[in-house]
Amino acid sequence: MALVRPALEADLEAIAVIEHASFSDAWTLKSFRDSMAHEFVRISVVEDDAGIAGYSVVWMAGDECELANLAVESTRRGGGLGRLMLDALLARAHAEGAQVIFLEVRASNEAARHLYASRGFHEVGRRTQYYKHPVEDALILRRDLS
Repeated sequence: MALVRPALEADLEAIAVIEHASFSDAWTLKSFRDSMAHEFVRISVVEDDAGIAGYSVVWMAGDECELANLAVESTRRGGGLGRLMLDALLARAHAEGAQVIFLEVRASNEAARHLYASRGFHEVGRRTQYYKHPVEDALILRRDLS
């Protein structure tokens, strides 16, 4: 059984490990610590019997928000933890008054694109050569929460 909950300071090292294993342009542990200090940032983790399995970062801005990051530990992917986290963060953002959520995803990341499409996200733009390691376009996705 997995549970999504707000991240604690004690979770940040596990989050950083997942981040560095998941992304070539990874955030540092300091970036997560600094982000946690801002009242507009929502960092959540998904935890099961084996510990922290993934995390998400959402930036709240009035009636809009942005999913800045979502990752699941590589050996635990494919079991629905990403869907669980995404559903939880969508519900929380809506409960906090957000009307729309945006995110960026690598154009080649088919698994993530499929997940987001399954939850009603659609492409609204493209940032050419947005990612640097390796160079790749970012797709901008949007979903209404109202």
